[in-house]
Amino acid sequence: MPTYFIDTSTLAKRYHKESGSEYMDRILEQLDARSLISHLSVVELESVLAIKTRTGEIDQKALNLARRRFRADLAGQRLIVAPSVHESHFQSARKLLVQYGVAEGLRTLDALQLAIALDLHRVGHIGALVAADQRLCRVASLAGCPAINPEQPGPVLI
Repeated sequence: MPTYFIDTSTLAKRYHKESGSEYMDRILEQLDARSLISHLSVVELESVLAIKTRTGEIDQKALNLARRRFRADLAGQRLIVAPSVHESHFQSARKLLVQYGVAEGLRTLDALQLAIALDLHRVGHIGALVAADQRLCRVASLAGCPAINPEQPGPVLI
């Protein structure tokens, strides 16, 4: 069964059509796949949607629809919220920033998401991180977690 950890950069594509949206939809529509997100993604998605609304990229109606679709994906278990973020994830994120922050430009919340993905990958709960962020995909690969960028699609199944 293919298993994915979906970063917020990709998650947002499910609720607002843009480059990579079709790929994200295909992942979530796979009947035998599991797609995990973090608690952080729930918060980050709300921020992304607020920004899109504030800047006029989407209107209030589209915002409400996106929120409903997200809740439906959670209720239908097309998305599963991974176990809670732990202190160890923050420690791992710091180590990732020390190792990749300067050379690769890794950012704070990306480091935390990657720490969670690496933990899930290490114990066999995910096969790959899915992120619409070349930098994050590169660092994930360097750190030992396969990564898929929906804006540069390859095969969906892992």
